[in-house]
Amino acid sequence: MTEQRTIMFAGSPLNRLSWLRTSHTFLNAIIVSPKSRWILFKSGNPLTTKTPDSEEGKGKPQSQIAYLTTANVRPFIGEPPYFGQGRVSGLLTPEEQVTATEAVRHRGSPIVFLGLHENENGNREREGSGGALPSSDFIDADKAVAKLDGTPYFAMDIADMELDPVDEPGVGIEKVLEECAAENGIESKLEWLDARSVMTNASLFDGSIFAEGRSMVDWNSRNKFCPGCGSKQHSLWGGWKLGCSTLMPWADNTGRTKPCPSGKGLHNFTHPRSDPVVIMLAVDETGEKILLGQNNRFKGQFYSALAGFIEPGETFEDAVKREMWEEAGVKAWDVQYHSGQPWPFPASLMCGFYARADSTKPVRIDLDNELADARWFTRAEVMSVLTHATGSYLDLAKLAESSQQLNKDANEPPFRVPPTTAIAGVLIKDWAEGKVRFPVFEVGKEGTGVKGNL
Repeated sequence: MTEQRTIMFAGSPLNRLSWLRTSHTFLNAIIVSPKSRWILFKSGNPLTTKTPDSEEGKGKPQSQIAYLTTANVRPFIGEPPYFGQGRVSGLLTPEEQVTATEAVRHRGSPIVFLGLHENENGNREREGSGGALPSSDFIDADKAVAKLDGTPYFAMDIADMELDPVDEPGVGIEKVLEECAAENGIESKLEWLDARSVMTNASLFDGSIFAEGRSMVDWNSRNKFCPGCGSKQHSLWGGWKLGCSTLMPWADNTGRTKPCPSGKGLHNFTHPRSDPVVIMLAVDETGEKILLGQNNRFKGQFYSALAGFIEPGETFEDAVKREMWEEAGVKAWDVQYHSGQPWPFPASLMCGFYARADSTKPVRIDLDNELADARWFTRAEVMSVLTHATGSYLDLAKLAESSQQLNKDANEPPFRVPPTTAIAGVLIKDWAEGKVRFPVFEVGKEGTGVKGNL
């Protein structure tokens, strides 16, 4: 329907080297590399640095992702070996690994290897250039370490850490970070930023690193016990797999009547998941109107595309049609895919669609009562908002507060829509600017009577 573009959180530039995640030799070698960089999280919120907004170094400070070195994070990662930890502290697991100990980390908080940025210069201005492909230089662990040419990235959430040594009471995470910054020449102020605020001013490069890191540390943090038997779990594969403690070679399973079912086959609770969500705009029979909804939780004259999770036994097209009917009482057809966006809150994949619907039929919001309002907007109405200085809005937490003032000022827009850092904003803007075109249908003849061409 239109040329796809890279959107915030997408277009990862990293070669994830997934086939080397099982190698503790590779992971232990690159983790100590001076080239390695870390993104730290605290309950899902990233560590950032404050920098001036303007070229002159004045104005409102902005937050940027803080990329730390391994030297910066040593207080958080424990003692080596960091991966392939044996039964006794300080020892590796045997080279002849079994499935339950592949790059195992059962002491300390999980560490996630995000991948390798193969561009040695690490050019952040290369907005989401992506395209990293598996390289023949990385066939096995030894060759990977010998030919390492790039920046390895790691992520870690340190919210659950206890950093209060007996001989130094009161030493906390913030103090350790301040000391690390001072020792390693980090002059900018370090602070934890609300995760959803990252997309406000992050580059596409930073956004993609953040998205992968946040989704993965969240998955590791929230799955501490095995869904198969309830035992404690540990990290494998550089943070990309979880293992049940009962499967360890040295586990004491006395009294167990049967082994944990996670030891056989593939399980979606062993490997990370992405939850697919459909987000869609209904375009009317003329192609000149779209249907937008106002969510009950985020009113404040904020209108967006409709959305919902895909349910078991559904295709994308089925989910689009079901959600359009449940939320707005609108019968949709001719579902067309536009583009996708990883959404790391915590691990969704937003799949954007357009669909056709009849704007002459009544709109209903009384079926699932998820929306406070839903109505058709003309292209002129939407363009008046998109061209307004404050027409795009993202901070949902402030929507209720801002709704008290909205429309009291003649300079305010009549309503607001998401910015183009969110896929809903991209769908709305592409339609409004005519970047996607739709055939004209005869009213009342669903899916027939085409008067134009795509």
